[in-house]
Amino acid sequence: MQDVLDRVTSNPKFHEFIAMRSRYSIIMAIVSAAAYYGFILLVAFNKELLGQKLGAGVTTLGVPLGVGVILFTIMLTWIYVRRANTEFDATNEAIIKEAQK
Repeated sequence: MQDVLDRVTSNPKFHEFIAMRSRYSIIMAIVSAAAYYGFILLVAFNKELLGQKLGAGVTTLGVPLGVGVILFTIMLTWIYVRRANTEFDATNEAIIKEAQK
């Protein structure tokens, strides 16, 4: 088992895979954080915009924007999970199979 582990960790494809997966994770985290922090910055610095009423009711612009931020991050999570379960898992399996030869 240790022999397979050593072959996996010494494989250049493994290091490329780890770097690519890490870059992708960091980018997704930054985009998600930017959405949340952007909304918080709007709350802090542009309350008037978020406080505008939509139509004749009591709902303000901040409510759909807040829901939109939540839905956006759920969508980002779904995109990441889909890629992880297909491309990342397939690449991982290929590297392990190569090391077991």
